[in-house]
Amino acid sequence: MKYQAVFIDRDGTIGGTGHFKHPRDFSPYPFSEEAISRLKTSGLRIFAFTNQHRISRGEVTEDDFIKEFNRLGFEKAYICPHEPEHQCNCHKPAPGMLIQASREFNLDLSKCIVIGDVGSTDILAASAVGATKILVRTGWGEESLGKYRSKWAETEPDYIADNLLDAVIWILDNGE
Repeated sequence: MKYQAVFIDRDGTIGGTGHFKHPRDFSPYPFSEEAISRLKTSGLRIFAFTNQHRISRGEVTEDDFIKEFNRLGFEKAYICPHEPEHQCNCHKPAPGMLIQASREFNLDLSKCIVIGDVGSTDILAASAVGATKILVRTGWGEESLGKYRSKWAETEPDYIADNLLDAVIWILDNGE
């Protein structure tokens, strides 16, 4: 299968611990920029997709995140600014951000990949649209596979990666 695009979660996948960090305080993991660069070099489209409900609380702006993702080399960022209880169609695990991207960029989501550290949000959103699902062990990844596995027990990741770079190597080795 020739993949069209990769959607990458932010907190715990690109950097941080899985907890919110303001973009001015956020640091990617040492390998994340290399991983993103390899994806770009391969010709795959790269999109950020992240839940950031602190936008709705006024603690940060969507523009703060967009500038961060632009600096990191993403083509576009899909950001849900809503609190989970708002039950919008964009807050992961809802697949709204993925569906929006598919419409904007004419993507077949079954030929796309989602990389994230939370099974009950990132992996379930990917599953809802038939995308390839990669769970990284960084951030909340280990706890997603252990303590919180019951929250997404019916869904299996296509690959469990040590980190974002490992995920990208797997994609490039398996993307034909």
